[in-house]
Amino acid sequence: MSLSRRTFVQSTAAIAATAAIPRAFAADTLKIGYVSPQTGPLAPFGEADKWVIDQMKAAFKDGLTVGGKKYDVQILLKDSQSNPNRAGEVANDLILKDKVALVLTAGTPETANPVSDACELNEVPCISSVVPWQPWFFGRKGDPAKGFAYTYHLFWGLEDVIGNFTNGWKSVSTNKKVGGLFPNDGDGNAWGDKELGFPKPLAGMGYSLTDPGRFQNGTQDFSAQIAAFKRDGVEIVTGVVIPPDAKTFLTQARQQGFKPKVVTLGKALLFPGAIEALGDLGHGLTTEVWWSPSHPFTSSLTKQSAKALAEAYETGAKKQWTQPIGFAHALFEVAADALKRAKSLKAGDVRDAVAATTISTVVGPVKWGGAGPMKNVSKTPLVLGQWVKGTKNKVDLVIVNNEAAPNIPTGGTLKLI
Repeated sequence: MSLSRRTFVQSTAAIAATAAIPRAFAADTLKIGYVSPQTGPLAPFGEADKWVIDQMKAAFKDGLTVGGKKYDVQILLKDSQSNPNRAGEVANDLILKDKVALVLTAGTPETANPVSDACELNEVPCISSVVPWQPWFFGRKGDPAKGFAYTYHLFWGLEDVIGNFTNGWKSVSTNKKVGGLFPNDGDGNAWGDKELGFPKPLAGMGYSLTDPGRFQNGTQDFSAQIAAFKRDGVEIVTGVVIPPDAKTFLTQARQQGFKPKVVTLGKALLFPGAIEALGDLGHGLTTEVWWSPSHPFTSSLTKQSAKALAEAYETGAKKQWTQPIGFAHALFEVAADALKRAKSLKAGDVRDAVAATTISTVVGPVKWGGAGPMKNVSKTPLVLGQWVKGTKNKVDLVIVNNEAAPNIPTGGTLKLI
């Protein structure tokens, strides 16, 4: 009896194994790599990615057809840990070990640039976002005459953020004296650059800029910057800092009696969690808005409006919507569209399909070639937002200036702090 049972179990296992083989290998697998900061100081940029990827797994459950052949889709998420070296390492793993057909990446130059560099070097197509195009292009030593062969980018540029910030500042009464907080990193060096960044256009508009110089991310003492701003009578503070540094600066500014009328910061003020952590210091702060439920765009993949996508996230993740949701989603829209048009999964064919993209996404139109400032850059719209005390949430981001993109509706006007 025991022998018969053992024979039966072995036979059943063998049959099950044999039956499993065709299913496992029925379709080849198309692998898409995704690199973003899941941990570290830039983690808020990657907070929604797992939710978006779960959404994409559902969207791709029936596979994708590339060059007449159907493939199962596997999405591999890697954590850059907010570290450029780590970002490059995991990108190389995706390319060399996992053999991905395409890499997607987002979340500041510290992640997107080294990932893009690894893809360019290894000749694997890459689509990146959530970095102003100048730090992405020039930060990677891009040559405007040549561009890049395998790496493509969608986002806005410094000219857009400068335009939005100053459009807001012009709508209120100040002495036009601006204090700059530009750290020693990819964003800070680009934003503070005398030619490419804020100094030149601000001077042209009659603003005077006090720039006390570069500082390291994670600094614990902003006394020197605050003293310089007080000395020069600064009423507007701008810059691009990580959330912990914004909290340190704003807390110390209050302690040291520095009370600007307007604080407009990139990066640090994008996320509701960072604003909530500031308490009443957070109310009235302003920042750029690259995506919101008010944006009048629809997903080509799921047919969700921006509003519906934000609501689905809030219901599913039990968290307030954040701006990177739209761009994480849009990266997959562009990827799916390009892959469907590619002749095959060969790197050159996928790259050619990416380069030929013309698509309407949940963050707006995406097109490379002659439309953008560089052949590898497609620009997306930008407006200005202000944080106010919320009704449903503790804080809400209200669009207060849309001069640069009138099709995106405002919800109020800029008010002094």
